[in-house]
Amino acid sequence: MKTARTSLNRTLVSLIAGGAAVLLMSCDTVRVGDVGEIDYGNRKGRFGDVDTGGGILDGLGVPLVGAPSTRTSGGGGSAGIGVNTFLWRASLDTVAFMPLSSVDPFGGVIITDWYSPPEVPSERFKMTVYILDRQLRADGVKVSVFRQQLASGNRWVDSSVGIGTATELENAILTRARQLRSDIVTE
Repeated sequence: MKTARTSLNRTLVSLIAGGAAVLLMSCDTVRVGDVGEIDYGNRKGRFGDVDTGGGILDGLGVPLVGAPSTRTSGGGGSAGIGVNTFLWRASLDTVAFMPLSSVDPFGGVIITDWYSPPEVPSERFKMTVYILDRQLRADGVKVSVFRQQLASGNRWVDSSVGIGTATELENAILTRARQLRSDIVTE
């Protein structure tokens, strides 16, 4: 009895491990190439060549993110991103001069790391960009800007940001997003 139970347990473990291996092999991979290139026409971004192919359900008529028509037409969403594509790309282009701390394309959040302009090394900035909609709309993006100044004793102290700074950045992102959409429409 004990031998039969052990044999059954081994068979179950083998089936589960085999099934997990099949599931993992059916998912596509994400490959990251050379850093520093920005060429979205060839599916390259700040972190190089990113291939976000389908997965286990792709090709079965089951849209995981967005309808199939928006995934293939470039109308604002794709299978690898949960927010408006134009706003996402425009946001990455706009904050490209700052180091990135966290990027969530499904939730639409970009968080930069602290950046000190070379002209003023005694202050530093950090931004958080929220993409709020799958449509390209004026209220589809929100930017929060944080500023710190170097105080005595080499401590960073929070300080205020100019009133219109976040709005100017939002407008720059929207302008770039419209430009990206216009470039695709004219092709």
